[in-house]
Amino acid sequence: MESLNFSVLVLAAGKGTRMRSTLPKVMHPLAGLPLIRHVLNAAETLTPKQISVLIGEEMADVAAVSKPHKTLLQKDRLGTGHAVQQGVAGGALAEAEALVVLYGDTPLITPDTIQAMLAKLSQNPEAALVVLGFHTATPTGYGRLVVEHGALQRIVEEKEASEVEKKITFCNAGIMLFRSNVLPELLAKLDNNNQKQEYYLTDTIHHARNAGYTCLTVEATAEEVLGINSKAELAQAENILQQQLRAQALEQGVTLIVPETVFLSKDTTFGGDVVIEPNVFIGANVHLADGVHIKAFSHLEGATIGAHSTVGPFARLRAGTVLGKNVKIGNFVETKKATFGDEAKASHLSYIGDATVGNHANIGAGTITCNYNGFTKAETVIGEGVFVGSNTALVAPITLEKGAIIGAGSTITQNVPADSLSLTRPPQTIITGWATAFRARFKKEI
Repeated sequence: MESLNFSVLVLAAGKGTRMRSTLPKVMHPLAGLPLIRHVLNAAETLTPKQISVLIGEEMADVAAVSKPHKTLLQKDRLGTGHAVQQGVAGGALAEAEALVVLYGDTPLITPDTIQAMLAKLSQNPEAALVVLGFHTATPTGYGRLVVEHGALQRIVEEKEASEVEKKITFCNAGIMLFRSNVLPELLAKLDNNNQKQEYYLTDTIHHARNAGYTCLTVEATAEEVLGINSKAELAQAENILQQQLRAQALEQGVTLIVPETVFLSKDTTFGGDVVIEPNVFIGANVHLADGVHIKAFSHLEGATIGAHSTVGPFARLRAGTVLGKNVKIGNFVETKKATFGDEAKASHLSYIGDATVGNHANIGAGTITCNYNGFTKAETVIGEGVFVGSNTALVAPITLEKGAIIGAGSTITQNVPADSLSLTRPPQTIITGWATAFRARFKKEI
């Protein structure tokens, strides 16, 4: 049987008051990406007909990170059923055969699980919906999924469950899949005759069964459907995802000497024979080519590292850093928006920002690109084969042309022509015997 074409509605309007933050809940970062971006990435993998994101007021940042997908405004927060009603009214169905309802705060959901739900609905034409569930040894607080003869009969909330029902370990994960031609009918029957006066999406199960439809379930792991409502749960999800990312990296052939000390981002990419030493943090948008070696206690974000380059130990590569092949960035070197050509070196104790460094150039210890005047940033261009001596300040905007040599201890404020020597150093003065006389004043001897 052919798979159903489907659309996705992501509910993301929650304020997340338990996060104790002014940041919208779905914008909190997890492995380098906002929570909602993980959900959208999972949905995008399956190429749905449309993805819509339901957001609240003053959530422009959520709308921005959700692009290019359609965002809909949830004006009132009257429960999950009401949220889906607003989504459908805003065009979330997009003439698809089915609608998947996901949550922006459930970031570990996988494409395989969504696909399993779609397959279940496709294979059972009499079914109106599929509910995602999970088993847990500690079900207290969760709605229980009551399944008989393979079909979902009802969801029983904790406070309404009998002693027998409380022993059920199959619980509601919240994620649901609906057949589109049935969903408007089910939504229209929802009411808010409950203690919270909210419209519950789970009530659609009761209405579907009353209308003669079958309701089905698919099982996920408890980890996959972990919802993030607090900083403690965010930390729990980070731990789960980091373990997954490390396992994936090891499977790809990356050498992680002490895996549990390495932190990766969801979008980190690796070439072959990459080695990462202990206590390395890799933020968003980092790409490591073949043979890259990241040494201990280094911090990378927004950087592209060319083949067989080495970074660290104790290096910091900030956004916009691009290293060519066989580049060496050594201990206590910081780079930002800097491009290094093949075989260029900055071996230690330097800051290179807003700069272009040519092939084979050598940056001596203590070199600083003075790229900021307090108001604007300016660029430093270091040509091919340039040698910059130690303890040098390069005051941007400035260009050091091919083959130039900069004497140690210089402050360079003018462009340096190719193959020239430039240095700014006062004459050295020597006064013989002065040190002995000075120490004598204080009755000190060596």
